[in-house]
Amino acid sequence: MTADELVAFAEELARIAAAGGGAKALAGHLARSASIGVLVEDAQWRHLAAAGGIDVPSSVQPLLLDGATGDFQRLRNGYAGRTVAIVTGDARLGRLSIFGESELDQLEHAARLTASAIAVELARELGAQPGRRRTFWERLASQSYNDAVAARDDAIARGIALATHYVAVALEAETGDASAFRAAVLEAFRGGEGDAGVLERGGALVVLVPASREVDASNARTAAALLPRTLQKKQLESPITGGVGTRAPLLASHRSLAEAEAALAIARRLDGPGRIGIYEDLGAYPLLLSGGDAGAMRDFAGRILAPLRAYDEKHQTELERTLRLYFSVGENVKTAAAELSVHRHTVFYRLRQIGEICGSKLDDPHDQLTLRMAIAIDALTS
Repeated sequence: MTADELVAFAEELARIAAAGGGAKALAGHLARSASIGVLVEDAQWRHLAAAGGIDVPSSVQPLLLDGATGDFQRLRNGYAGRTVAIVTGDARLGRLSIFGESELDQLEHAARLTASAIAVELARELGAQPGRRRTFWERLASQSYNDAVAARDDAIARGIALATHYVAVALEAETGDASAFRAAVLEAFRGGEGDAGVLERGGALVVLVPASREVDASNARTAAALLPRTLQKKQLESPITGGVGTRAPLLASHRSLAEAEAALAIARRLDGPGRIGIYEDLGAYPLLLSGGDAGAMRDFAGRILAPLRAYDEKHQTELERTLRLYFSVGENVKTAAAELSVHRHTVFYRLRQIGEICGSKLDDPHDQLTLRMAIAIDALTS
């Protein structure tokens, strides 16, 4: 199948599944599309469905090669067929096998897509326990998937719709009804393209919020910041502490999760219960908490100073030099103006510009720590 044909094939599989079609309808779609015979069996080798005008064996079990796995497999004794396991997570639900005289190896992707769709249907029939969905998110967080295809195949088998990117939010409630807290949190982060993941780690409730677009990540940060007020409206008065990570691709969700947990720890240690820490806004504190190596320090300094450098390059200004000098003379505007050979009002104006460009307040001790550390690290490593 060409790429376009494969897309159309997958779309029809989705339509059949959405309309309530079971294993037989899905197998029939594959048989018609490729003019082949299709056999579907469950994990006990019981016949579930057969389709196509080509004769198929009563079972593929005696035709399996030794050590056959879930990958697209040839059959024993040169039999004109291929087989692939129907899996959901770590559980094998059966096998889909195809037969015919055409180039069967070219149908691998179509067969795998069909097997995944059938896995969803079989999982629904067996009952989709919440634990099966939670296992997927736990495996994703522990980096158990080798590639995005494997992750998506497993998610489909578990009835989970995935987004391309996620933002992690970690939350702790001091007291109160845990189930009511959980329900309110999930409602606050409902929406977006894809299902949200829910984990419990170290006493914190972690939500992986779908964020295929940057605006979704922005909405997640806003929802997290407003969460204390949202819970108050629901008469859940317990103080909550939280952290929000940065937007990350599916297989890098563990990175956003670690950032959210770090932001939560920083918010709790600096301000106590009741604050939501946004990782991107915490400046130098994540670096101090993690004890970053030289590479992490260089990345931090470059990220913090990048807006100033971009502005200086575009407008031929000296904002970065002004900031460095301002700190080096003990924040004395008059001395800085003399060193720069400008009026002190010019220095005040530049400092306001620096604050706006960096999103910082130069009289805030936390923001000043971040800027001072960035300048010091840059001076040591440049």
